Amino acid sequence: MNLRPKKLLWRIYLSFLASAVCAFAFIAWYSVSALRQFHQEQVGDDLLVRARLIAQEIPEHPESAGADATDRLCKDLGRLTRTRITIVALDGRVLGDSEESPAAMENHKNRPEIAAALQGETGRSVRFSATLRRTMMYLAIPMHRNGRMIAVIRTSLPLSVIDWALQAVYKHILLGGMIMAVLFAAVTLLIFRQINRPLENMRQAAEKLAQGELEARVPESDYEETRMLARTLNQMAAQLGERMRIITEQRNEQEAVFNSMVEGVLAVDNDERILHLNPAAARLLELKSEDARGRHMPEIIRNPDLQKFAGHTLAQSGILEGEIVIYGKEDHFLQLHGTVLTNAAGMKIGALVVFNDLTRLKRLETVRRDFVANVSHELKTPVTALKGCAETLADFSSVTDQERKKFIDMMIRQVDRLEAIINDLLSLSKIEFDSEHGKIRLEEGSIPDVLRRAVQTFAEQAGQKKIILAVDCPADLRASFKAALLEQAVGNLIDNAIKYSGAGTRVSVSAGLSGGDIGINVVDQGPGIEKKHLDRIFERFYRVDQARSRALGGTGLGLAIVKHIALAHRGTVGVTSTIGQGSVFTIRFPR
Repeated sequence: MNLRPKKLLWRIYLSFLASAVCAFAFIAWYSVSALRQFHQEQVGDDLLVRARLIAQEIPEHPESAGADATDRLCKDLGRLTRTRITIVALDGRVLGDSEESPAAMENHKNRPEIAAALQGETGRSVRFSATLRRTMMYLAIPMHRNGRMIAVIRTSLPLSVIDWALQAVYKHILLGGMIMAVLFAAVTLLIFRQINRPLENMRQAAEKLAQGELEARVPESDYEETRMLARTLNQMAAQLGERMRIITEQRNEQEAVFNSMVEGVLAVDNDERILHLNPAAARLLELKSEDARGRHMPEIIRNPDLQKFAGHTLAQSGILEGEIVIYGKEDHFLQLHGTVLTNAAGMKIGALVVFNDLTRLKRLETVRRDFVANVSHELKTPVTALKGCAETLADFSSVTDQERKKFIDMMIRQVDRLEAIINDLLSLSKIEFDSEHGKIRLEEGSIPDVLRRAVQTFAEQAGQKKIILAVDCPADLRASFKAALLEQAVGNLIDNAIKYSGAGTRVSVSAGLSGGDIGINVVDQGPGIEKKHLDRIFERFYRVDQARSRALGGTGLGLAIVKHIALAHRGTVGVTSTIGQGSVFTIRFPR
């Protein structure tokens, strides 16, 4: 059961107020008691004075003077003084009384005040009178004549006289006490609120600090103690804000470093629970960083080789290296570096795995390997043919004139092929060199003029196959480009389209503006290209159909030249193709 905590202010205030009220009550009780005692003393002194005055009126021998005379005197004097007067003989008999008949009254010798008076002292007593049915104060003194005691005179008054006198005093004391209590409570509450205000300000500031509002400060009060506490709290808030700022900056810097790294970073704890996964690693593993954190590796990473590598890293204390393949939408070859994570005390808290994506290098190695193989093959064929022809012609006597002419024509064709390959290689090399060194200057020109010149160059070739060449381009389309290079690129695409298209088909060349870029499309109705070749078709010497390509006289470098011309114009080249329907080659570059 949760009890609501009490406020310290109310605890102190209520305790202080209760103590003050108790103190006021005690003071009031003590004052009333002292006042009552004072009034009783006053009544006693008054009764003493009356008793002495009345004693002067009593005859020397009250017993011999007659009971009726003594009793009558008591009643007369009692009526005049409004005091009960009793004359008691030395043996305790009542000789006269102002209120009752002496004969009906019992012996008073044992009354405290009478007994004291018979001893020669002044006796006083307060008790309930059975005769008058009320509380009375009695005072008795001995009566002396000629040096001897002759009787005892007693005077008495009801204490209700004191109550009547004190009743008004009680009302004033009670009213004054209530007024003082209310004023005291109000003033005390005001003082406590003034004292509590700095504490409340500190509490509010502390709550704001706890909620992350590190700019919150406590206003300084007029009290030295709370002022020093407020200053200390403000200093603590300033230091906390500075430290949080430094921590935030360091965290942001670390996050920026992790997020900007090309390498993937994976951190796991001792239970293989993922602590951190940067965007590069998430991209390689095809995961989301926010979904991976806090989850176990086997739960979210399905690659067993990576799981084993992380487990081996946790089990050992050195640096591990390895290579794995991540299979997904795109295969990635990764080089892994693993090391143990330790805290400030040197205790192992997990493992760190860094990924280096070797996919591009692997692909470059594959391209290089294929390039070497392809260029060797491309050069070997004409060289072998030339060698064979030369060896045949060396035996001059065994070769007829007709055969000699045949072999010479073959050698010329192979030399032309070698020359074409070398020219394309030199052209490609020059384009790359000029592009890398900024020697290709782009000038504003007309796109339709470039397309028309390219189409005119291959008009005769298209006419031989009865292929229709169509051009579609806005007459006012202009851009910045290198005219000779752009014409060469478009010409290479038209050349390929004509070579691979059937007789009587159509090759369309179009250009337009899209999103601030120039797009040039060459569309043919050829056999199409399989999807597996589309990613590599722009590589040097890469052929979809090697036999047909060589038969058509291609060098295998035409599309590679188109690609590098597009790159020189800060653009791209792409292809879409459907088997049996044709292909669309697109060059895009900024206007």
